[in-house]
Amino acid sequence: MGRNAEDTLGKTIKSARLERGWTREKFAEMVGLSPRYVMSIENENKKPSYKKLFKLIRTLGVPADAIFYPEKAIEDVQTQRLLHMLEQCEEWEIKGIIAMVEVLRATP
Repeated sequence: MGRNAEDTLGKTIKSARLERGWTREKFAEMVGLSPRYVMSIENENKKPSYKKLFKLIRTLGVPADAIFYPEKAIEDVQTQRLLHMLEQCEEWEIKGIIAMVEVLRATP
């Protein structure tokens, strides 16, 4: 059986925070939590409320699948970054991106 969300939540949060170069204190301030509370999530298996979890993963730009379906988590950081960027796009931007990708893929 693969890892589950309970086993990986803290590791995922900490890893994403460190990848962004944020100290625990800076990140805690960004999400409105104490540094001690963030540390307890990262290192002590503390489970935040849904509201707090939502703010944590949105601020970090972590795909929800990485939290809720860790066995399916995308390991490729570039792909994660691209997916997060796409989630932020308006419909007209998505249409332009699709058209551009179709042209790039058709080019030998």
